Amino acid sequence: MDPAFATALRDARTRRRLSQLDLALAAGTTQRHVSFLERGRSAPGRGMVVRVAEALGLPLRERNALLLAAGFAPRYAETPLDDPRLAPVLDSLTALLDGHRPYPALIIDRYGTLVSANDAFTLLTEGVSPDLLAPPVNVLRLALHPDGMAPRIHNFADWAQHVLERPRQGLPDPSQAELLAELTSYLPAPSPPSPDHLGFAVPLQLSTSLGDLHLITAITRLTTAVDVTIAELSLETFLPADAKTAALLTAQPTPPTAPPATPPPPT
Repeated sequence: MDPAFATALRDARTRRRLSQLDLALAAGTTQRHVSFLERGRSAPGRGMVVRVAEALGLPLRERNALLLAAGFAPRYAETPLDDPRLAPVLDSLTALLDGHRPYPALIIDRYGTLVSANDAFTLLTEGVSPDLLAPPVNVLRLALHPDGMAPRIHNFADWAQHVLERPRQGLPDPSQAELLAELTSYLPAPSPPSPDHLGFAVPLQLSTSLGDLHLITAITRLTTAVDVTIAELSLETFLPADAKTAALLTAQPTPPTAPPATPPPPT
């Protein structure tokens, strides 16, 4: 059989730090069979490919890639964002954004490209270079670029590591690697974490026209989506981390209209 599947399966399992026995138990098969699959000695059926992909918790894009490597057609569609068939989902997500006001909320794709945002998003973009707000807007670049939010982030070094978690995850991808290299170049020289560093749990400490805000984030993904495009969207909401921030955000007048959403270019 084509060794592409064996290599892809072994790489996916290794990246998730699972043993062959772990994968076998999760997929309802034997360690011997997993070993044969990874050595190219057994050809999997379509059902087995789907089961190991599910056991590995692979994103839909990687599941399609694993199916292709095994000689099967992709199972999950990848519909353009401007396709009318996705309108009901996008309308529902927009309603969630609007319902989160007066707190900022946005939707981004797997590369961090802005798909949509609510009015309060303008608090995050105060003083940002217009070049960085020209569609398609990359929110990760917006956060770390010296002409973006970076000068107003008090805990920039710690927050930057939080932002970089996204491009560091997932299937190796040339575009993702290029973006990660660019974003990393905006960081200061490595230094020991501050005494208040909390690892991944990093509140955003941001200067705004309302005053200094302390915000925590919640990231929601549509885990039951069966379309690659929808499954790769993330809804990121910002919440006040203290009473002062809550009071500042709820007392503000209606913000100006946020920039119109622009679907990211096809990849």
